[in-house]
Amino acid sequence: MNFGFTDEQEELRRMVRRFLEEKSPETEVRRLMSTDEGYDPQVWRQMADELALQGLGIPEAYGGQGFGPVELYVVFEEMGAALYCGPYFSTVALAAPAVALVGTEDDHSRWLPGIADGSTIATLALTDDMGSWDLAATSTTAQRAGDGWTVSGVRNYVTDGTVANLILVPAMTPAGLSLFAVRGDAPGLSRESLPTMDQTRKQARLVLERVPAELVGVDGAATPGLETTIQTAAAMLAAEQVGGSQRVLDNAVAYAKTRVQFGRPIGSFQAIKHKCADMLLDVESAKSAAYYAAWAAQERNDELPVAASLAKSFCSEAYFHCAAENIQIHGGIGFTWEHHAHLYFKRAKSSELLLGDPAYHRELIAQRLGI
Repeated sequence: MNFGFTDEQEELRRMVRRFLEEKSPETEVRRLMSTDEGYDPQVWRQMADELALQGLGIPEAYGGQGFGPVELYVVFEEMGAALYCGPYFSTVALAAPAVALVGTEDDHSRWLPGIADGSTIATLALTDDMGSWDLAATSTTAQRAGDGWTVSGVRNYVTDGTVANLILVPAMTPAGLSLFAVRGDAPGLSRESLPTMDQTRKQARLVLERVPAELVGVDGAATPGLETTIQTAAAMLAAEQVGGSQRVLDNAVAYAKTRVQFGRPIGSFQAIKHKCADMLLDVESAKSAAYYAAWAAQERNDELPVAASLAKSFCSEAYFHCAAENIQIHGGIGFTWEHHAHLYFKRAKSSELLLGDPAYHRELIAQRLGI
């Protein structure tokens, strides 16, 4: 087990960081989060054409780069630090693994090339109005209609659900839980953008009324693949949280060095030192948990379920704590709309709830360990 990054992975990090510094500065984040779409199509195309980021984890046979979760970890960490606004997480961390893990070879050939070349924005609609991440609680149903299928139900809190042109919908059939591909412009599908606290990550409520759909994989056999998809996505979300935690720590330390009060930098005061030290402990511990989850996802071994839940629960709380302390260290200015501290605070809170909150994942760990 090696938790060090290779020279190639570090070069990938530098490349992505340079790109995001140019394309996702705070001014651009603020502009995009105020739009209905929430992303820049031109930047999305550049990510695919120049950096090949959408296809990074997709096999070369389907137009991707053939890398794994560790390389994706590097990308997601940098995106979390930059608060990137765009459908990358929904497409790359949710939809692409769902197709790869649930689908057949024909499904891979049909759906993955479009994701890899950036022409397909995809998402995975996991929850209904109850907001449960338990796949067994899926209320959406599907039934045969001639040679195809139709899907009916409500999917809520769907990440990038209004801009996705491919929506993967888990639904119950007489055979059990199955996965279906729904076109974004399919008849019978209505999409409503949701007001969210974190405006940098768009969510939607989808209503499906006998919507034409295509079966992905085998009827009734989607549960194992979707469970692994959620675990892998949790590891990638932990990477985002690590990136955000490190950035707010850096911002807090930089401010503590330059803000002068009573003739001294506030970083010289013991209370501020303690806050920064606690943040550093959170960040370094979160990195260890997230690295472990990324390694387990890369190896696809039996440790992934526990490692992913461990990373998601710890990194969620670490990010939220660091984002809150960053505001406290900045004082009054940190509470204002004009300051970037609140953007990280809101992203931290929304990420804490996405894919299940810390209490939910600790319960999963207890169940998987038989405690």
